This record gives sequence, structure tokens and C-alpha cells, in this order.
Amino acid sequence: MAIIEVTNLKKSFGDLDVLKKVSFEVHKNEVVAIIGPSGSGKSTMLRSLIHLEEVTGGTIRVQDEYLVHDGVYADSKQVKSITSRMGMVFQHFNLFPHLTVQRNLELAPKYVKKESAEVLRQKSAALLKKVGLADKADVLPGKLSGGQKQRVAIARALMMSPDILLFDEPTSALDPELTGEVLQVIKQIAEEHMTMLIVTHEMGFARDVADRVIFMDNGEVMESGTPEQIFNQPKMERTRAFLNRERTEIPFEICIKAGEINNINNGQ
Repeated sequence: MAIIEVTNLKKSFGDLDVLKKVSFEVHKNEVVAIIGPSGSGKSTMLRSLIHLEEVTGGTIRVQDEYLVHDGVYADSKQVKSITSRMGMVFQHFNLFPHLTVQRNLELAPKYVKKESAEVLRQKSAALLKKVGLADKADVLPGKLSGGQKQRVAIARALMMSPDILLFDEPTSALDPELTGEVLQVIKQIAEEHMTMLIVTHEMGFARDVADRVIFMDNGEVMESGTPEQIFNQPKMERTRAFLNRERTEIPFEICIKAGEINNINNGQ
């Protein structure tokens, strides 16, 4: 059964239709990569799932509960309940610059879940170790590299124990060396069977990690299928044209290797 069902989702800004009857499903433990050119509606769609954007029509159902049904939102209590089961990682980290890494991780569960200081300390320490930053707990974000900041942001999202993780172009603000270390962490989480939706321009990563790939263009889902189908035998000419332009990107394997080398050089 689908953990997320999106049906005929629409979003307009004035006369501009950003999303046009977008429909898809995501199943439990599935990793779905969403690709497409800039301005195709990928990020708007992703943000709609966690109610950071209000849609103008359509339906979003998460774990058999309606976030929005035929354009009408559930009451605020249900919206909060549904969105609390999802974590989101943004392109630009969104860390609190005046708080240490540890406090960035512990702030939300402290006030939302009312978890004790000891539980929070244990969880944050375990997650920082998981993302390779066990020695950065007391450091302010301004002292971290971009890749380290994004790994902190991933750990922060995991602190809320979400059922679903959403990534909005998590490496778009990073150079290739730092991209590798972030992609390696996301790949590790995928291998642990976390349900994830990842908006990405990293075609090699999508091909290697995703169970399914959705190609969006001009506010519509143009094509959806396995990575093998989308990357090797796309049905739509628009998909083929897009992928042909992306062939010159740095391969995922090189990004991962660069990230591993960077971690070694930093003693991580």
C-alpha cells in the first residue's frame, strides 16, 4: 500500500500554473528520485507534501490520512500530525547560526516531543556519529564546511524520527568534493530502508540509489519508472532530451570518492 498518494495536485501563483494535475504514489521503504529541469515544479511539489506550500487543487494522502482532499485541507491538528511524520532537508541547510551543532539537533524534539535532556543527548550523539561528525557537537555552524552543514541538517531531520524524509536538492549549493560526502550519507540512509523522496540534479546518484525515478517538466509528471527504464529506455522525447544534456555531469562514483577522500583528509 502507498505511504504517500498524490492525485491531480495543482498549484498556481496568479496566472502561472506551477503544478498541473501531478499524480504519483510512494510506497513504504521506497526511494524516489525526482528529476527535471529547473522551474519544472519539483521543489514546489515536494514542499507541498509537508505543507510548506498550499496547493490550489488536488489531493495528498499520507499513511491513509488526508492532508488535503480535492483542494480542501484537513483541520490544523491533523495537518500538524501528518507533517510531523516527515522530515525535510533543504538546499541551504537552514541551521541556526547562534546554536552549536548539538543544540541545532536537539531544539525541535525538546519542544515538540518534550524529550528529556539525556534522551536528546544520546540521540544527537548517535546521529552525529552516523553522519561522521561526532567531534563537531560543540561547534557553531559557521565553523563547518558546506558538506558538514548539510550532514548536520540530515542528522537534525532524523532527530524527529520521521517515517518519511524529503530532500530538496541537498547538494545543489555544494562543490563536487563536498557533494560526495553528503550523497554518501543519503545513500547509507537509503540502504537502511527509509522512505525518501529526493529532488536532485545528480543523475548518477538517482540512477544508483533510487528505486524509482519521476521526471517532471513544466509542472507535470512526464514519465515515471525504474532507474534502468528512465535512464536507458525513456519513453518520452522530452525525457531523452533532458538526460542527453545531463550526460556531462561529474559521475556519482567520482563524487562519492571525492567525499571519502575529503573525510580522510579531515580525519573523519
